[in-house]
This record gives sequence, structure tokens and C-alpha cells, in this order.
Amino acid sequence: MQLNSLDHVNIRTANLADMTTFYTQTLGLNAGPRPPFEFGGSWLYCGEQAVVHLVEVEVQPSLNEVQIEHFAFLASGLSSFLARLRASATAYDVQLIPESGRRQINVRDPDGNHIEIQFAAEEQADLESYCPDV
Repeated sequence: MQLNSLDHVNIRTANLADMTTFYTQTLGLNAGPRPPFEFGGSWLYCGEQAVVHLVEVEVQPSLNEVQIEHFAFLASGLSSFLARLRASATAYDVQLIPESGRRQINVRDPDGNHIEIQFAAEEQADLESYCPDV
């Protein structure tokens, strides 16, 4: 068996509208078709692939129940992404991955899930971490 790429991440949330807004407006995914399951939710697409599956629950899982430490996307357009994060007052931190030089931007969604977005070493931008005044 060989793993080739990330298919999707499934996230339980009692905040479906806020989570959908974050993943579409802040991260740039697109809401798309979803099978008619017997529970609410939203599928969010990167191109043709539904990469984030939001599953609506009545009670928000406690942090002890969350099983995902983080998930990661490869991306391009570092400068415009950082501008979008600042415009939406979304805090982030920046790490440089040793040896590869990739830029790793770490954010949290409205439910506190850690998301890593990686950019090629060739992409240049102001790489200062950002934490808006709350």
C-alpha cells in the first residue's frame, strides 16, 4: 500500500455556520456538494476535492475529545494569504521548515483546531507572526 495525498479531514462542530465561514472566507475553500446524510454538515472543496468535511453535532466536543492535532495543506500565494489573515484579524504564527526552507503558517479555526498551511521556500513575504488585539 502507498499513501499518495490527504483525502479529507473530518471535524465535528456545533458551530457549523462559523466554521463554514472561516474555511471559505478566511482559508479560501469552496462549499460544495455533500451526500444527503442523516446529519447536518458541510463539505468544503479545494479544487475538485472535498478536503474538509464538517459534521454538525448538538454539543461542541470538549478539547479532550478532539482527536486531530493538526492537518496541513500545500499552498501558493503566501503574500495574499497573509494579507487575508490580517484583514480577518486571524492570529497566526510562522515557522521555517529546516532544510526545505518551506514557510509554515499555523492558524486555528473558530473551534480551536490547528491548521498548518505550507508554502514553497521561493515565496517571499513579511514572515512576522501576527496576533491581533482581542
